Amino acid sequence: MFLHVDQVSLRYPGATRAAVDRVGLTLSTGQIGVLIGPSGCGKTSLLRAIAGLERPHDGQIWIKDRMLSGPGLHTAPEERQIGMVFQDYALFPHLSVAENIAFGIKHLSAAERRQRVAEWLDVVGLAHAAQRTPHQLSGGQQQRIALARALAPRPQLLLLDEPFSSLDVDLRERLAHDLRTILKQTGTTALFVTHDQQEAFALGDVIGVMHQGRLEQWDSPYELYHRPATRFVAEFIGHAVFTPAQIIMCAQGPCVHTPLGEIDNPNECPLPSAYPDGQCDVLLRADDIIHDDDSPVKGCIERKAFRGSEFLYTLRLATGEQVLTHVPSHHDHHLGEWIGIRLQMDHVVTFPRIT
Repeated sequence: MFLHVDQVSLRYPGATRAAVDRVGLTLSTGQIGVLIGPSGCGKTSLLRAIAGLERPHDGQIWIKDRMLSGPGLHTAPEERQIGMVFQDYALFPHLSVAENIAFGIKHLSAAERRQRVAEWLDVVGLAHAAQRTPHQLSGGQQQRIALARALAPRPQLLLLDEPFSSLDVDLRERLAHDLRTILKQTGTTALFVTHDQQEAFALGDVIGVMHQGRLEQWDSPYELYHRPATRFVAEFIGHAVFTPAQIIMCAQGPCVHTPLGEIDNPNECPLPSAYPDGQCDVLLRADDIIHDDDSPVKGCIERKAFRGSEFLYTLRLATGEQVLTHVPSHHDHHLGEWIGIRLQMDHVVTFPRIT
């Protein structure tokens, strides 16, 4: 265990609730963690508490065997050996690219500084721009320089607060993959804050979903998507809806009756006794529902969103339930058209019925 956040709480003066409410998480050496959630959920406040920029009211923060925050203890940010990359890059406009990278390593000899700067210019692919100033670089190049400057002092931990938020979508995706490659090549342990799910999945070994100051789930991307721990996580991650269902006992075990038909003997299905009369809500992701012209179950297209290789259709069943499905983009159906659909899922995720 490298980073250990233990039941940390943080409240701002005059606030009606805690910005961070009893959050606990761990990161192993070399892991990349990502915090995601809606605006105001507490993810940046938690990052600032780990950096030492905010003092938690309760809980402890450890890096390896060293406590940084705890009862009666608050280590200053500059003594934590933590690097930070911010939304606005915070580069020095009057310094060259090389001088920006060298800014945090003045304790090294001149020869060591030159060598370290050269190493990081090579890592971020900007050796040709060493003598330029930040305003002569693109936004993506500036972000690479901010990353190199943060990593040049070889911090124990790197914290990144929505560093790509000002960039266009294509550049964000490319930089997210590049950043993951750089962090893995250098063995850097990092914690990243974003509101962008695609960015989170591209970067994170482990992802935390925050809501109203609480950490709802801290898990692998696969588990978050396929086994959400709470209804909020299920709704927040991916494209999904809930549909009323009933769990009943069939010949081979529990099965689930839904408006789209029976789910026979699915994996990880609770027993009917888990809910009153077996009545529950089932999570249906867009990729659980397949377009099938021969299916007796039909859905009316209410909305369609073109995604390049596919459409995301919002469908209304004859019984009134709304579902989502991904359909290859050459199946270009019209709004108001009824298309055949069927379930294709190997496990179910259920929650108490909301009426």
